[in-house]
Amino acid sequence: QVQLVESGGGLVQAGGSLSVSCAASGRTANRYHIGWFRQAPGKEREFVAAITWTDGSTHYSDSVKGRFTISRNNARNTVYLQMSSLKPDDTAVYYCAAVSKYRSGSYYRDDEYDYWGQGTQVTVSS
Repeated sequence: QVQLVESGGGLVQAGGSLSVSCAASGRTANRYHIGWFRQAPGKEREFVAAITWTDGSTHYSDSVKGRFTISRNNARNTVYLQMSSLKPDDTAVYYCAAVSKYRSGSYYRDDEYDYWGQGTQVTVSS
């Protein structure tokens, strides 16, 4: 089992940058694939990025590709999401999620993940 805690959200102007973190705790916390999702008011939760623990492979949604970077520090059991060129449409609560093994390989599906953090608010002003 793993516990996840997000941090680093806040308010930023459009075009700016912000980094959010996901700290994992638990006996084998560094052996989980981690995904970032976000949910804006009135919208469904959507996939943002994911990183595997096996080989560090990364995946991004088309909406953030080229602007966001996901990375992990296994020694610190922490995954980072560095966001740049932020847009007002990026405003949402950002959640990290974890799973030890993808059931179908669909890293972009929120139902693939077993554990979730409480979320951190990111607000981008225009």
